Amino acid sequence: MPLPESKQNKERKQRLLECALDLFVEQGYFNTPVRHIVAKSGFGTQTFYNYFIDKEDILKTLLEEFANQIISSVNHYYAKEKDLSKRFTESKRVILEVFTQNKKLTEIYCRVAGASDVIDQTLKQFEDKLIEFFTKNIKYGIRKGALNYVPAATVAHGIWAIQKFLLYKWIVLKDITEEEMIEMVVAYHEAIAQGLVKKE
Repeated sequence: MPLPESKQNKERKQRLLECALDLFVEQGYFNTPVRHIVAKSGFGTQTFYNYFIDKEDILKTLLEEFANQIISSVNHYYAKEKDLSKRFTESKRVILEVFTQNKKLTEIYCRVAGASDVIDQTLKQFEDKLIEFFTKNIKYGIRKGALNYVPAATVAHGIWAIQKFLLYKWIVLKDITEEEMIEMVVAYHEAIAQGLVKKE
């Protein structure tokens, strides 16, 4: 029995995304034309353009899905962990574990900045989505009395900044290991939690 058309469409789109991701890592984003993605996928050129406008559109889709995966993983962790102060620190470990489990996407994220205005806008949307998520959760902790009042958006930007810097040191500079990166981020958040988490 043939697959329903909607399932076929979803599988074709997923195949194109996976082929693009592999090629972006193997050849570099800038050295991967659409025709290489099409050839690797085994589909025709028209199939590619049924799903994506261009190569930048495929990158945007990959990063949007990545941001959603990160947020979903943290929400799953929050559903299990009710201690708000522990959430503040340990959710960063959860986030970085998503990055380490998706090394190809992390590689692309760390290397494509500055490629074009469209890519920079895509990266900004990816980061803004995560920062908005952090801000919302910090405000929630403040409202619930678990965290001292702080400018939530400022702290959220700082949270992302340290993670982004250490991802860069791990992926691009290869200056630290995956384990060191995670432990540095967690230690940093444990340190700032001392001033942020309300004392009993």
